[in-house]
Amino acid sequence: MASDTLKTALITETFFDEEGPARLTRRLKEARAQGAGLAVLPELPLNSWAPAERIPRESDAEPPGGAREEAQTRAARDSGVWLLGGIIVRDPHTDRRHNEAILVDSSGQIVHRYRKLHLPQEEGFWEADHYDPGETLPRPVDVEGFPVGIQLCSDMNRPQVCHLLGAMGALAILAPRATPGETWARWRLVLRANAVTSGCYVISVNRPGPEPGVSLGGASLAVGPDGEVLAESVDTLVVVPLEKGRVLQARQDYPGYLAIRSRLYSEGWRRVSEDERD
Repeated sequence: MASDTLKTALITETFFDEEGPARLTRRLKEARAQGAGLAVLPELPLNSWAPAERIPRESDAEPPGGAREEAQTRAARDSGVWLLGGIIVRDPHTDRRHNEAILVDSSGQIVHRYRKLHLPQEEGFWEADHYDPGETLPRPVDVEGFPVGIQLCSDMNRPQVCHLLGAMGALAILAPRATPGETWARWRLVLRANAVTSGCYVISVNRPGPEPGVSLGGASLAVGPDGEVLAESVDTLVVVPLEKGRVLQARQDYPGYLAIRSRLYSEGWRRVSEDERD
């Protein structure tokens, strides 16, 4: 059913322990009871933070339809809530690993997959040792009449795709995250800037706290398309209404009404690509 408002739950919690799948279902039912139609989880919510170490474990990854994926689709179905979750997927055709976001509808069907494009490679975040970058741009996906786009953590620091998603019709950009608390001031700046310059809501949900080898933690954030912070919290569950009219107004105001010079941008990026090949 098409809607001008999409109540969205930010769930700042991970579910990689033995009781995690059952707890996820309970949390989604709690979000549903608060009116949420969509829930966003942190990056890789059913995995411990594997990139804290450089050597991948076989058990971190799974093929499409694996146990972690199945737990998330079952939780969405049992709660009646759309869910943005994620897995480390092992591609059955290439055997390569990817950090993959999965968007699950309220009947438990996966309607979209997105593979992280930009991978950090530094202490505590040895992601390039664990999976390969994706090669496909995301596209807006309709969630009950409310188009959303997906990015994953470091992707937000290359905002060209946020701008593209907004130009393609996304009203909100959902960005699961795994970041340390000491970098929050910079992340907050980036997330607000991406909301203003794309004319989209930005919803970014972080992993909740330190894990072995890395000081994860810090706020999850919901930002309006005009840059206003709507929610900034470490609470486990926060529900925020996203309103289509607010996006339309932001795109009529400055800087939303500025022309999108896509042909010129494309020409510039073509030149950069040619220079990289030389």
